[in-house]
Amino acid sequence: MTTPLPNIAGRHTLRAATGLLLALSACTVGPDWQKPSLSIDLAYNGPVGAVAPSRIAQIAFDPAWWRIFNDPELTSLEERAATSNLDIAIASADFSASQAARRIVAADQYPSSDANASYARERASPNGVLGLLDTTGSQNTATVANGTPEFGPAALPGSSGSSAFDLWQYGFDASWELDLWGRVRREVEAANASVEMSADERRGALVSVQAETASDYFQLRGLQSEIAIAQQNLGLARHSLALTQIRLSNGATTNLDVANAMAQVHAIAATLPPLQQQEAQMVNALSFILGKPPRALTAELATPTPLPPVPPVIPIGFPSELAAQRPDIRAAEAKLHETTAEIGVAVADFYPRITLSGSLDIQALQFGGLDTWASRQYGFGPTISMPLFQGGRLRGTVKLRKVQQKKAAIAYQRTVLQAWREIDDAMTAYNAAQNQRTQLQEAVGQNHIALAAAQSEYAQGAADFLNVLEVQNQMLITQRDLIRATTDTDEALVSLYKALGGGWQTTFPSLRATGAPPKTLSLATD
Repeated sequence: MTTPLPNIAGRHTLRAATGLLLALSACTVGPDWQKPSLSIDLAYNGPVGAVAPSRIAQIAFDPAWWRIFNDPELTSLEERAATSNLDIAIASADFSASQAARRIVAADQYPSSDANASYARERASPNGVLGLLDTTGSQNTATVANGTPEFGPAALPGSSGSSAFDLWQYGFDASWELDLWGRVRREVEAANASVEMSADERRGALVSVQAETASDYFQLRGLQSEIAIAQQNLGLARHSLALTQIRLSNGATTNLDVANAMAQVHAIAATLPPLQQQEAQMVNALSFILGKPPRALTAELATPTPLPPVPPVIPIGFPSELAAQRPDIRAAEAKLHETTAEIGVAVADFYPRITLSGSLDIQALQFGGLDTWASRQYGFGPTISMPLFQGGRLRGTVKLRKVQQKKAAIAYQRTVLQAWREIDDAMTAYNAAQNQRTQLQEAVGQNHIALAAAQSEYAQGAADFLNVLEVQNQMLITQRDLIRATTDTDEALVSLYKALGGGWQTTFPSLRATGAPPKTLSLATD
C-alpha cells in the first residue's frame, strides 16, 4: 500500500497566492496626504499715540467670546441664533448630505448581494434560435433520434415548435471588487475629507452668524443711543427757543434769534425719523437672524440700553491655534486633502479591476420543483477588466486631478494669508476706534462747558445767539461721533474674534427639531 505524499507544492502556491493578494490589497496608488504646515506671527505692537484703555493679550479665550461684554440680552440672542438661524440649518443639511454621500462611497468596500425571484410563462420561437435545433421527438426526452438536443417540451400533435411552459426561479447573487490598488480606499478617503470640509463650512456659518448677531446688536444699541442724544439736544434747543422768546418779549432781542432757534428745533427733530427707521431695520435684521418674522423682537429690544464697554484685557489666543480655530482654513485644508486623494482614484483606473462574483439559483418548470436541491444552478468566479484604449481619457483625468490639487493648495495659501490680514486689520481698527473714542470723550466734555457758557452769556446779553447755535450744533455732532466711535470699537472687537475663528466649538449646537421655517408667517403691523 502506497501512502500518498502531501501536496506541499500546492500548499506553498496557495500561501504565496494568499500573501500576494494581501500585499496587493494593502497597496494604495497615488500621493499620500501630508498635512500642510502653518506658521503665522500675530505681531501686536500696541496702539499708536495714547495708550488705549483695552489691550490685546495672547492668552486663551472662551469660544463664547460675546460673554466678555457682560450683556445678558446679547448672550440670549447668540444662543438662540445658534439653534434657529436658517443659514446654519442649510449648512447642517449640506453636512448631512455629505455624510450620506460618504456612506454611499464606503459601501464599495464591502460585498454586495441581491436576492431575486421570478416566474415567467415562455414559448420559444421555432423561427428564432430554436430553428437551429430539431425540436421533434417525444416530450421529456433529452435528445431526439438524430442526437440533437430538444428545446423545451415537445410539440403537441398537429402543431409545430415547442409548447409554452412555466419557468419558476429564485436565488441570490453576490459580487465584491478586490481593492488591490486602493481605488475604493482613496474614494473613501476623499469622501471623508469632503465630510470634514462640509462640517467646517457649517462651523463657518455658525461663526459668521454669531459675529453678525453681535454686530447688528451693537448697531441697534448705537442707534438707540443716537436717538437719545438727539432727543436730549432737542430738549436743549427747545429751551433755547423759549429763552429767545422771553428775550423778544422783553425787547432784548429780535425775531432773528427766535427764527434761528425755531430752525434749530426743527433741524434736530428732523434727525430722529431716519434714526428710528434704521432702528426698526436693525430689529428686523436680528429677527431674521433668529429665523423670526419682521418686528418679532420689537418689544424685547424696545428699551434702550447703553453700548456695553469692552474689557480691559482682550484675549486672542495663540497663533499656533489659528488653524484649529478658523473654519475656512480647516475647510481649505480638507479640500486639499480631498483633491489629493482623488489623484489616487484617477491613477488606480489604469490598473486592472478584479471582481469576485457568484450566484445560486433554484430553477424548475413546475412550482413543486422549487424545493428540490436537484433544481439548483450556480456559477462563480473572478472577472478581470483592464482598460486598453480610452482615447486619452484616463491620462486627462489624472492631469485634471493634479491641477485641481494645485488649485486647492493655492486656495489654502490664500485663505491663510487672508486670515492673517483680517486679524491684523481688526487689531488695528480696534485700537484706532479706542483712540478716537478717547479723544471724542474729551471733546464732548468741553462741548458741555462751552454750551453752558454760551447760554449764560446770551442770557446776560453778553453774546450773540449765533454762538449758542454754533456750540450746540458742534456738541450734537461730537456726541453723535462719540456714539459711533463706541459702536465701532465694539464692532471692531467682533470682527477680531470672527477673524480668529471665535465661536468654534467642539460640540455643535443642536438645531430645532425641523430646522425649517414656520409654515405661516404672521406679519405685525402698526
